[in-house]
Amino acid sequence: MPNDAAAELARLVDLATPFAIRAAVALRLPELVAGGTTTTADLAATSGSDADSLDRLLRHLVNVGLFAVEDGEYALTDLSRELLSEQQRWQRGWLALDGPGAKMDLAYSGMLHSVRTGESAYGHAHGVDFWTDYQRDEKLRLFFGAIMAAHAWQTGPAVAADYDWTAVNRVLDVGGGIGALLSEVLLKHPHLHGAVLDLPPVRPEAEQALADAGLAGRAEFVGGSFFDPLPTGYDVLLVSRVLTDWNDEDAAKILRRCAETGARVVVVEVLAGTEHAKNNSSFDLQSLTLLGGRERTIDDFHALAASAGLAVRGTHEGQGGLVVVECVAV
Repeated sequence: MPNDAAAELARLVDLATPFAIRAAVALRLPELVAGGTTTTADLAATSGSDADSLDRLLRHLVNVGLFAVEDGEYALTDLSRELLSEQQRWQRGWLALDGPGAKMDLAYSGMLHSVRTGESAYGHAHGVDFWTDYQRDEKLRLFFGAIMAAHAWQTGPAVAADYDWTAVNRVLDVGGGIGALLSEVLLKHPHLHGAVLDLPPVRPEAEQALADAGLAGRAEFVGGSFFDPLPTGYDVLLVSRVLTDWNDEDAAKILRRCAETGARVVVVEVLAGTEHAKNNSSFDLQSLTLLGGRERTIDDFHALAASAGLAVRGTHEGQGGLVVVECVAV
């Protein structure tokens, strides 16, 4: 009689398979097979791989269902077709074993350090903390920035439509990357002007993105850190998808800098909803090991605001876990 628990345990602790799939993505094997390159010899020649080693990789990928093989020719399966779908475009970018996504995921190797200390394991794995590496590794910075922009494009339309912007004139998007969220808000409300604040290396991409959106005359980039005093003269400070990247102490520091300006502070986050609650624990561990951050509840955000000298004026919950918490300085 088979031991189902033993088989499941073996599946859960297997590291060869996720790395094998990442290697396949880096070598573009699904794309090559889809394009008609189907033998080991041709795949090796096209991908620049050792034929014998690639054959061993492919055998495992067949065993786990990523490819099928018949008469020495490889074919796609439902799994590899899904991997090639447009919906998985970001996933493919993350999975490539020679890319920034894999570099970020290697922080998991320091999970024991994170659990023991409550700190990010990125520096434990790579010898330098994430944000220092972010500023010196151009590929990592651009990749991470693109992920953050994609999140902002998802939440931007709802924030632009649902928040009352009528009495607002100037908006500062704090830690807003290339200004994806700011662009959505300004395009929806032509009376608004604003700026996006982020680290100085982001300036070229941010200014280009704002210009491409037709906002060069209404939006600007401000180089700086949200741990330093923030520029004044804005009616609203947006803090979107930022606080999750930091522990409670640092998140409170960011909000405290916002409170010092006297502007309204609008915190935008996406909480784990019912439909993806089963993945919430995994994302929370990713936040911990990669950045030292954490998932939070609405009550947690209210408590953070209070610790930073902010009073919550209102909380709006939208679709997909979107939550907008409006605060004012006490």
